[in-house]
Amino acid sequence: MAEFKFPTEEVELPSKGLLYPKDNPLSSGKVELKYMTAKEEDILSNQSYIQKGIVLDKLLSSVIVSKDINIDDLIVGDKNALLIATRILGYGKDYEVIVKGQSYTLDMSTLENREINDSDYERGKNEFTFTTPSTNTILTYQLATGRLEKQIDREIAGLKKIDKETSTELTTRLKHLITSVDGSSEKKDIRDFVDNHFLARDSRAFRDHIKNTQPDVNLNYTLDSGEEVEVPIGLSFFWPDYQ
Repeated sequence: MAEFKFPTEEVELPSKGLLYPKDNPLSSGKVELKYMTAKEEDILSNQSYIQKGIVLDKLLSSVIVSKDINIDDLIVGDKNALLIATRILGYGKDYEVIVKGQSYTLDMSTLENREINDSDYERGKNEFTFTTPSTNTILTYQLATGRLEKQIDREIAGLKKIDKETSTELTTRLKHLITSVDGSSEKKDIRDFVDNHFLARDSRAFRDHIKNTQPDVNLNYTLDSGEEVEVPIGLSFFWPDYQ
């Protein structure tokens, strides 16, 4: 039987590859994806992957052509861009959603990248600076990658085992994203700052800053009714009937 070559598409990353070291293949700012096949549908329906929360990582690993790319290296915004492209290549640009009991068809091809601001980065380095508006504390921080997200999830799960009544999602995430406080990169200083000195108004301003400036896909979509919704990216994005 003759070898069958799958069609592929090149996807541009919102980060333009500027946050990855030069020796990382993601530094090219582009990733080649193959079209989904029945093999990828097997991955999406794999109950073990679903229960472990790794099904979308397994999907991306399968459709990314280059085997030199490590999924855990991807910053979240770039991963979103690849998942949307994978969905379009697999099932087309139309995505059916129900909002307030009414059905809408979203055109995924109209979603645009929010690209990195070239003046805000040092090439090859995932590190940025933010000054808190209330206390003028200078923070350096990193954008979350797949690897960092897993570290955060493990710590949150560990803390829940110790105290099931405690919610630590926000502070744990901040402790991992922030890499220095007023020049100190000591972990104990960062954790002390988040727990005892990070004012709520400054914490919100910091989170809003990251949300509004990090390279990502603009997931806000205006419906025919004029209402704006945020496109959710999860397993149901590929399997609409999944609950």
